[in-house]
Amino acid sequence: MYTMRNLALKSLAVLCLMLISNLLQARNKPADYISIKARRTSPGNQTYFIDPVKGNDQNNGKSKIKAWKTFVPVNRLILSPGDDVSVLSPGDFHESMAVVARGSSSKPVNIKFAPGKYNFFPDGAFKTQLQISNTNDVPYGLKAIALMVDSSRFVNVASAGALINLRGKMIETYVNHSNNIKLCGLSYDYHRPTVSELTVTQLAVNYADVRVNKGDEFAVKDSVLTWIGEGWSYQPDGYWQQYNPATRELERIEIEQQQLRYVNTSENQLRIYFKQNPGFKTGLTYQNRDVTRDCAGIFIQKSKNISFNHVRIYFMHGMGVVSQFSQNLTFNHVSVKARAGRTCAAWADILHFSGCSGKIEVANSYLSAANDDAINIHGTFLKITERLSSTEVKVKFMHNQTYGFDAFSAGDSVGMVNPASLLTYQSNKLLLVQKLNDKEFMLKLSKPLPVEMQTGDVIENVTATPQVWIHHDTIEKIPTRGILLTTLRKSIIEHNVFNRTHNSAIWINDDASGWYESGAVRDVTIRNNRFFECGGPVIGTLPETKVPVKKAVHSGIKILNNKAVIKEGLFLSASANSGLRVTGNHVKSKVPVKNFDALMSIKDCFDLPKGGFKGNVLGE
Repeated sequence: MYTMRNLALKSLAVLCLMLISNLLQARNKPADYISIKARRTSPGNQTYFIDPVKGNDQNNGKSKIKAWKTFVPVNRLILSPGDDVSVLSPGDFHESMAVVARGSSSKPVNIKFAPGKYNFFPDGAFKTQLQISNTNDVPYGLKAIALMVDSSRFVNVASAGALINLRGKMIETYVNHSNNIKLCGLSYDYHRPTVSELTVTQLAVNYADVRVNKGDEFAVKDSVLTWIGEGWSYQPDGYWQQYNPATRELERIEIEQQQLRYVNTSENQLRIYFKQNPGFKTGLTYQNRDVTRDCAGIFIQKSKNISFNHVRIYFMHGMGVVSQFSQNLTFNHVSVKARAGRTCAAWADILHFSGCSGKIEVANSYLSAANDDAINIHGTFLKITERLSSTEVKVKFMHNQTYGFDAFSAGDSVGMVNPASLLTYQSNKLLLVQKLNDKEFMLKLSKPLPVEMQTGDVIENVTATPQVWIHHDTIEKIPTRGILLTTLRKSIIEHNVFNRTHNSAIWINDDASGWYESGAVRDVTIRNNRFFECGGPVIGTLPETKVPVKKAVHSGIKILNNKAVIKEGLFLSASANSGLRVTGNHVKSKVPVKNFDALMSIKDCFDLPKGGFKGNVLGE
């Protein structure tokens, strides 16, 4: 009897262990992300509740006391007009919120997060391949996504104090093939930012004592430093950034590692030995990162009428907020600012727009602490590699970090461009687009190709060019340029403050040989801005032509009523422009100059208007 009872107890114990094991396995099992076709459509006008603390996914989710625990049940729905999703409390999530919602203008779908910190882990997140402009170092690697809005319309994602906290490399929010999507009140950060920081506390002839930022885990083995993150590690190379807290200046610096020897002296303390100081200065902070472009912070693709309002970004990994072939984008009251105790908020660019259309507005925002440009707006030239017939060509992406996405659609207007002069010699329209592979397309055009067209020429998608309005923003702590802008359509940059950008505050380029970022501008107004000790030239309108300029590339640029303090260098440098107007600007130069004209370099420009350079004042 004792033996049978003992066996029964043992059997019960085994069953309990198996049950616990199954529960643990179920918890750790990757979330199931079903296709849109397999989802169940919500009847509409429903409220669904999620509570990671008290919820249970076996509940019906239709009341607070019957809340779901994870995002899995909502990821199986197509939300309908009038539906609300209420996340009642913060917590840890090992799955993505993958929203498919079909709201209406009168009854949008609302997704609300209660205040608090939401930890998103990549282990069970939805992962997919994404081809992202200027980012494609790992083109076929899977990108993990925290919050996704896919194939949706009229969705509001809102909170008054929710922090989306990433626990590994992830795209913070992905908006794909959607329209009328609003994000309001969210904040984003990383538990362990992918940019590591250290501050020099003491400097000697052959060593520097440094304090590593609290939370930046590292290891030292055989005198070699390794940064350690959540799901990643990295040994530094020569690419660093240097931040001066006294002047709020940020710049890139080369610190070669071959001659350095690291010693871990105490918690968060290192001593770096060298034969010759590679550039360390006492009191300055040095940032370091892996330069592999493998991700974006936020990615908006093939979407329309997207707005970010009162959004805070403390840190984002990758190319920043990338908007790609999307239309009508608004960023209002967006703050990109490193959390207290840190100096980096963006791994590369902050706001990056590639092949967008409609209207882009960036307003009332604070953009700072990046590893690259604050705003970059451009198209992409593809090179003509073969004439297939009188109306057909083969074209190719040329930069290794920009390819894979659909650069053209049937019906798009295009321009045929000489890559040396950057002049458009034919306007045409696409009848058919055939993607041959990730880098090449076959294009069929409505008009015969001109005789002068040669392989090696480039083609620009003219349809994918936006209007731009950038106003009432502050841009500072930028190691490169404040705004890069190349678009054919009307652009206004006004009432902004540019503080000590290391390079030009505003750069109007055009390039068919490096990044292949197109194209010419026709109507740009830069007015009522304030520039303080930015790199020179403060404003540059310099297309990268490769032959003597016989005709203007850019036209219609007006620089009006701006105020600038120049530490050194020029206020304006322009070439291959026509109709350039520079009036009413007030500039103080800390380097003595004879007159205002000495602060400008105007070369190979045409049709300069009479009185187009009046009213400029050189201040004391």
